[in-house]
Amino acid sequence: MNADWKRDEPESPCIKICVVHPTAKICTGCLRSLDEIAQWGTMSAEERQAVLDALPPRASLLKKRRGGRAGRMSRG
Repeated sequence: MNADWKRDEPESPCIKICVVHPTAKICTGCLRSLDEIAQWGTMSAEERQAVLDALPPRASLLKKRRGGRAGRMSRG
């Protein structure tokens, strides 16, 4: 990135994997909600940092297993 265009504020956590988890309702790539993604461009630096600070704990929402092979085997 050209240093002349660097902004003095938190950068977007987007990693270009834009898939919304069906139950958690957050992006599986950046862990933001749809509202946070939509509002990112108009957020202040402080608001962006607050969103970034809230992201790490959200990763656990995507790690819950839905059963897989073990779940299917136990139902039979």
